[in-house]
Amino acid sequence: MKAEVIGMDGKHSGEVDVPAVFASELRPDLVRRMFWLVGSHHFQPKGRDPMAGERTTAETHSPPTGTGRSRIPRVKGERYSRGGMAGGVASVVKGRLPHPPRSEKVIHLGVNKKEKRLATQSAIAFTANLDAVRARGHKIGKLTLPLVVADDIETVEKTSELATFLQKIELTSELERVDSHVKRNSGKRRLRGRAYRTGAGPLIVVTNDRGIGKAAGGIPGVIVRKVDSLGVLDLAPGGVPGRLTLWTESAFSALDSKEAAT
Repeated sequence: MKAEVIGMDGKHSGEVDVPAVFASELRPDLVRRMFWLVGSHHFQPKGRDPMAGERTTAETHSPPTGTGRSRIPRVKGERYSRGGMAGGVASVVKGRLPHPPRSEKVIHLGVNKKEKRLATQSAIAFTANLDAVRARGHKIGKLTLPLVVADDIETVEKTSELATFLQKIELTSELERVDSHVKRNSGKRRLRGRAYRTGAGPLIVVTNDRGIGKAAGGIPGVIVRKVDSLGVLDLAPGGVPGRLTLWTESAFSALDSKEAAT
């Protein structure tokens, strides 16, 4: 089976053999599971200070009865704001949390190597499935999948040149779709530098990044990945397979050797 190679002028420039990985079984359940497992490896440990809320002089009265008050520990001292107030226990003002998050908790979920390999193979096969790609919302028109482009695209360094090429291969509607889905965040996300969120657009898989990574940075939703570091997180954003993917000719041919190595 052959796949068409598209040149930088947007026209047919040759053909290339389709790697065997595209004949892999389509397993959306496996892809979704692996997305969450691998995604957990990016979580940042979070926890509370073990002594938070317990740095206090609060003690229970001894004996704790006969004062007409509850037996809860109270802060020592008089004539200041905290004197006589409850402290050192949960469910009181400035008290400790009953079951706080612990930084030593295991949050990185284990991944089976064979399962990860099968999920990656399935996610790659989904990129050539027309129904799956359209179900994700991609606007691909009459393009045939898998979408293979010439290696010359790796040397593109200007955003305008890359945008012009994507328009030549009839992806104008796709770029407009992603651009219309750029939303502004609010609250803590914006304060921490995550001002905008963008939908997932085309993924460009290359062998060597010779400038295209910088060029793609100016187009919302378009990302560039090397074929030797390709994974489910890139191929199936949100755990939904079928991302619109552009393969360079050399990266496309290297898929068989990549799968053999894993």
